[in-house]
Amino acid sequence: MARTDRYMIPANRHRAEETIRRSRFITTLSPARSIENAREFITEVADEFSDATHNCWAYLVGPPGDTSRIGMSDAGEPHATAGRPMLTVLETSEVGDIAAVVTRYYGGIKLGRGGLVRAYSGGVRQALETLELVELVPRATLAVTLSYSSAEILKRALPDHEAEVLNEDYGTEVVLTLRLPVERRHGFEEVVASISNGQAVVRLLSSNDTT
Repeated sequence: MARTDRYMIPANRHRAEETIRRSRFITTLSPARSIENAREFITEVADEFSDATHNCWAYLVGPPGDTSRIGMSDAGEPHATAGRPMLTVLETSEVGDIAAVVTRYYGGIKLGRGGLVRAYSGGVRQALETLELVELVPRATLAVTLSYSSAEILKRALPDHEAEVLNEDYGTEVVLTLRLPVERRHGFEEVVASISNGQAVVRLLSSNDTT
């Protein structure tokens, strides 16, 4: 699946906890904008709960449904009873750029394979229910050089393209430095060309900026 222009990501780290047949399960979710981010987060949680029986994890970097950058680990639990169920929940959550660690403190009662699958997947699902989300919108920064009259017309059209003015430079011509969603870039450039009768110059300064 190709990267989409907009999708929901975690706003910050979030934690939920439950006890199942005396075993304590602590689920921690975090934004993960890269594989490196995800692995750093996993290490931090594992260090925080270094005395736990298991620190199982899964991550999905990219938009919901994109499986090109995923990872998972059962961390000592029976094969496919922790990491895979956790990842499956993430993949169907409609949330992107997310990592999850489920920490388990064993309580002395075995849960069985089915019980483990339900516990690990359920922990992630429970944490997702109360996770605060924000929309990720990749943006492009453009420098538009055009006449004074065209600049005034263009500025009135900016809200229609979700464009914000970062800088205005008035010399022989006007140079507007603008930031707008990547998905609107080509349509916006067509409007600029129309307003200026093809005389404006548009330069791409940066793309896919999500800050």
